[in-house]
Amino acid sequence: MELRLLRYFLTVAREGSITNAANALHITQPTLSRQIRELEEELGQTLLVRGSRSVSLTGEGMLLRKRAEEILELVEKAEREVSLGDGLLTGEVSVGAGETVGVHFLTRAAQELRHRWPEVRFQIISGDGMEVCELLDKGLIDFGLVFDHVDRAKYNALPVPYRDVWGVLMRRDSPLAEKTAVRPEDLIHAPLLVSRQVLKGPLLPEWFGIGVEQLNIAGTYTLAFNGSLMVEDGMGYALCLDRIINVAGDGALCFRPLEPRREAGMHIVWKKYQVFSPAAERYLQLLREGGDV
Repeated sequence: MELRLLRYFLTVAREGSITNAANALHITQPTLSRQIRELEEELGQTLLVRGSRSVSLTGEGMLLRKRAEEILELVEKAEREVSLGDGLLTGEVSVGAGETVGVHFLTRAAQELRHRWPEVRFQIISGDGMEVCELLDKGLIDFGLVFDHVDRAKYNALPVPYRDVWGVLMRRDSPLAEKTAVRPEDLIHAPLLVSRQVLKGPLLPEWFGIGVEQLNIAGTYTLAFNGSLMVEDGMGYALCLDRIINVAGDGALCFRPLEPRREAGMHIVWKKYQVFSPAAERYLQLLREGGDV
């Protein structure tokens, strides 16, 4: 499968039209149509549903779009890194991370890296632990920031000198806001808002002492900010980490820690036997200098 065909296919998927895609690629419409048909024949699958003026992706087409984006992103990353040679340190360092003030550990090292080598760019991709590990495994990021358990058979790990506290984000006019901490019996029947990672992890059954199916899960969120809007509109209580949402002053929301107290440690991880670019090597060195190792 040629990379050129993948680029053609992604352009068609983006434009939603063979004609518009051909114009964007500066080739003729018959040429592009023929190239897409050849790709379908090579894969033995129909990728497009062709209408009179537009096209849409089949299920197989949507899967190929996702994989093609990953393939081309990885190719472009490799081309950037290899083209640097041994000259001026430049390029990009990419890190996947969830929402936590522990990201300061990443950005302070990144600032020092850019202070020494201004041509280096730093990229943070937001996602939960599962998404971060998936990006690591595919080689789309250099490092990941993950909470608690690390699969040391797959990853090297560097502890981060931050610990977050689990608690509940709630409206300030909630009866529970009068408490200094929230216990399991306070929330056992309350509508809960949780992230996908929390819903699938051990926190809920361990802290509540009952199965997740016995809890009143009113909704889920990926980003804590969106969760805070759900809380603000009265949908329920959000289980999250402290210091992510600003609750200072007289705003509508407040945060109360869990009791018994639950903390979350975190690690910087990278794939075992990872071959880093020069910029990523320097960044890891700065992380080690600032880490507890």
